[in-house]
Amino acid sequence: MATRTTKKIIQVPIDDELLARIDETVGRVAESRAAFIREACRLRLQALEGGRLDRQYVDGYRRKPEDTAWARTTTRILSRVLAREKW
Repeated sequence: MATRTTKKIIQVPIDDELLARIDETVGRVAESRAAFIREACRLRLQALEGGRLDRQYVDGYRRKPEDTAWARTTTRILSRVLAREKW
């Protein structure tokens, strides 16, 4: 049985040019304006989360850089493994 989610109706001011572009696009992809805007919001949130995770990753390496010996070992192992891959 599918779970039901409640949706809130909101009002968002959008300039005429952006709204025209949205309406033109939803007509081409056969999707409702609301579905298009919901997906755009989801994608924006994912992008922001990805950026946050990238910054967290970089900050971690700045705090504790990778040991060069470990990097050399990893490179040797990967070069052996990748050489056997059937691309």
